[in-house]
Amino acid sequence: MVLDNIEKLLEKYENGETSLKEEQQLKYYFTQETVPPHLEMYKPMFTYFLVNKQEQFTKDVPLKTNRNFNYKWISVAALVALMLGFYFGTTLNTGELGTYEDPQLAFNEFSKSMEMISSKFNKGASTVGYLNEVNKGTSALGYLNEVENTTSIIFKN
Repeated sequence: MVLDNIEKLLEKYENGETSLKEEQQLKYYFTQETVPPHLEMYKPMFTYFLVNKQEQFTKDVPLKTNRNFNYKWISVAALVALMLGFYFGTTLNTGELGTYEDPQLAFNEFSKSMEMISSKFNKGASTVGYLNEVNKGTSALGYLNEVENTTSIIFKN
């Protein structure tokens, strides 16, 4: 009768339908010395559960970190950033807008600037010349499209 009851409990256990009390009965049964041979495979599992329940973690778990953040340094850093901002803001803002009193000098500087821009633009435009070769290649593909149209007309008839 006990063996039938244990086999029913095992079936319920495998289906996940046992209660905690029934699982406790299974654990107790499989910790005995004599277990029927056809149920020997369950013995290591249930003895592991009992032994595992008795294990304890013995190491200390640190719950607090020892990082002390000093908020005074934030105010010092903010003060330094403000001082540097005021210093560089006043030294860079002298009112000099790059204007010239002499018109001839202004024209010469403007000419130099335009020459530099022109040379850089010509350098960039020379590399764009390769796009013409790409256009030639795509036009050749257009001829292939015409050949395909004619072959389709020939083979349709």
